[in-house]
Amino acid sequence: MENLNTQTPPANYLVKSIIWTIFGCWPFGIPAIINAAKVNKLWAAGQYDAALAASAAAKKWSNVTMIIGIVCWALYLLYILFWIVLFESLL
Repeated sequence: MENLNTQTPPANYLVKSIIWTIFGCWPFGIPAIINAAKVNKLWAAGQYDAALAASAAAKKWSNVTMIIGIVCWALYLLYILFWIVLFESLL
């Protein structure tokens, strides 16, 4: 393996994971945050393959959280819109 220590560590997706955990779906956001927190520590310890794997896992889980969060928010807005239209038609 080439000397990866001179390179920058992979993206950790920590900010994305935290934001989508708060506004998305927290059960899927927790693994994203855990893996994102591991990336820089593993890279600094010289475990480059593990750091790359943690980065990939953080990206995967944050994307899952984002998609589920967007779907849930869209369904919630449709639900609210349904009740607004229903009550407006009753008046």
